[in-house]
Amino acid sequence: MSKRIVAFLCVGLVLAACGTISPAQAMHSWTSQSNFDRNVKVVLADARHAATALLNSSTRANDLHTVCAVLLFDDTTLNASLPTPDNQASALLAKAYGDVGAGANECYKVQVSQSGRAKALSNIRKGVGLLSEGTARVASQSQR
Repeated sequence: MSKRIVAFLCVGLVLAACGTISPAQAMHSWTSQSNFDRNVKVVLADARHAATALLNSSTRANDLHTVCAVLLFDDTTLNASLPTPDNQASALLAKAYGDVGAGANECYKVQVSQSGRAKALSNIRKGVGLLSEGTARVASQSQR
């Protein structure tokens, strides 16, 4: 009888181990599947390009539309990969993508309005700051 109990416990342990994945492995898998590192670099480059265009008062509305539409598209792509396996990273990234998206939308709407350009730039900068925080959280959770 005791051999059956031991065998049953061993089988149970083996089956339990089959479905176990660490939080770090889950985060690493998510970053790989979502192309997170590459997509973050793309959005950061888009944000720099949009900021440069917004700061240049001679940038025409059509040029802003193009630059900001690209930023919004790439930001939306990143947002579509949420949630991450980590709730804190998901919350930081969702807020970052929201702020970048708000800045891109504002940027798309502005014509020659300096206050509109400033508002768009502020949202983009705020989003980029949160994106840096979220990226750091993802990196720390991938290495546990």
